[in-house]
Amino acid sequence: MIQEHRRVTGLSGNEIYCLAKLGMKPGQLCIGNSVVAIGLAGGIGAGLSTLGGGEVSEVTRLVHEGRTNAYNRMMTEARHYGGVGLAGVSFDMINHGGNLEFITIGSTVHSDSVTSGSDQLRFSTSADVQQLYCQIDSGFRPLHFVFGNVAYSIGIGGNLLGAFKRLIRGEVPEYSKIFDDTRHLALNRIKYEAKKYGANAVIGIQTTISPLMGSQEMMMVGTASKHPVLSSYANEPVTSDMTNEEMWNMVHLGYLPIRLVMGVSVYSLGIKGGVFSALKSLVGGEVEGLTELLYEAREKALSRIQEDAASCGADEVVGVKTRVYDLGGGLVEFMAIGTAVKKIAGVKTNSDTLPPQAIMQDRETFVDTSEGGELNIGKTSAVGARLLQQGPLTLIIIILAIAYYFISFIWHF
Repeated sequence: MIQEHRRVTGLSGNEIYCLAKLGMKPGQLCIGNSVVAIGLAGGIGAGLSTLGGGEVSEVTRLVHEGRTNAYNRMMTEARHYGGVGLAGVSFDMINHGGNLEFITIGSTVHSDSVTSGSDQLRFSTSADVQQLYCQIDSGFRPLHFVFGNVAYSIGIGGNLLGAFKRLIRGEVPEYSKIFDDTRHLALNRIKYEAKKYGANAVIGIQTTISPLMGSQEMMMVGTASKHPVLSSYANEPVTSDMTNEEMWNMVHLGYLPIRLVMGVSVYSLGIKGGVFSALKSLVGGEVEGLTELLYEAREKALSRIQEDAASCGADEVVGVKTRVYDLGGGLVEFMAIGTAVKKIAGVKTNSDTLPPQAIMQDRETFVDTSEGGELNIGKTSAVGARLLQQGPLTLIIIILAIAYYFISFIWHF
C-alpha cells in the first residue's frame, strides 16, 4: 500500500515557474527502490568474467535489474498520483554493508486543465522541468526515460596481449579496443530502449563512469523523444549529450543533434620513457616523454570522434569533453566525448528567447560533509581505476610465479 504525500514535490521554485509557462503544475515526489546482493554464484561468475576481459555481464545484469525494479516501483507510485508526466527521473546507488540499494526518484507534473489524479502519465524524462522547457521549446516531445549500462574490465586477455606492447612507448590497441567497444555498448543499449518507445532521438544524455564490484560501470541516462524533422532516424535514433540549454541554442541557430560520438585511446609510456620520467621527476622540469605521450593520446581520440562525425554526415562536433585516466603501470587512457550536429533548413525554436528561470541554476542549501553523510558509491575514482587495471595483472604475476616454482620443482626431481 502506498503511503500518500500529496503535498510534497521535488520541484524547485524555478521549475514550478517553468511548469506554469508550459500550462502545467507541480505534482508529488515519487520514489522507488530495490536492494540486491550478487550472491556466491554470481560473484564467482563476475570474477571469471572480469578475468576474461570485456563486459562483465553478471554485474551489468545485476545492476540493470536493480535499477529497473526501482524504476518500476517509482512508476507504480506515480500512476497512483496521476499526472501527465514524470520529470527529473534520476538514479542513486548506496552500499548497505555489501548489499546495493538502487533508488529512483522523480516528480509528477499535472496539467492545469485536468483534475489532479484523474489524468494518465504520458511521458517520463530524465530532464528537470527547466531542461524539459528547453526540450519542448526546441521541438522535441518527451516520451520515456531510458538508460543503458555496461560493466567492463580489461581482464587477463587484455593484459596478456598488451603486456609486451606496454613495454614500448605508444598506443596499446588491445586496451583501446576493449574500452571503446564496451563503452559503445551502453550507447547502443540506450538507443535500443528508445526504439522500443517509438522515439527518433535520445537527448540530454548524461554519462557516469564508476568503479563497481571489481570492474567499472559506464551508465548513460537520457530522454527518448520525438522530433518531426528527425523522422528518417526512427531505426537509428539520434543521440546527444548536449545540455538541454545548449541544445536549445543550437536549434535556435538551425542545428539538430545527430550522434553522440566517443573516441578512446590507451597509451603506454614504455620502459625507457618510464625510467626517464622517474629521473626527471627527481630533478624537476618538464617531463617531455609524458608531455608527448598525452598529446598523442589526445590527438588519437579527437581524430576518432571526427571520423565518427564524418561517417554520419554531421557538420561539426560540439560540447567536447575530455578525460584522462591514470590506469597505473605507465598506462593512461584518454577519452573524448561530444555531440555531432548538422544544420537543417527550417529548424528553429518555438521562442526567440528563454526565460531566465529556465537557465538559472538552483543553489544547494543542504551540505553534509560529516562521516556517513555521503554513502553514494557511484563516483569515478582514479584510485578505483588503477586498482581495476592492476587486479588482473597482479593475478597474472601470481599465476606465472606459481608456474615457475612448479616447473623448477619438477625439473629439480
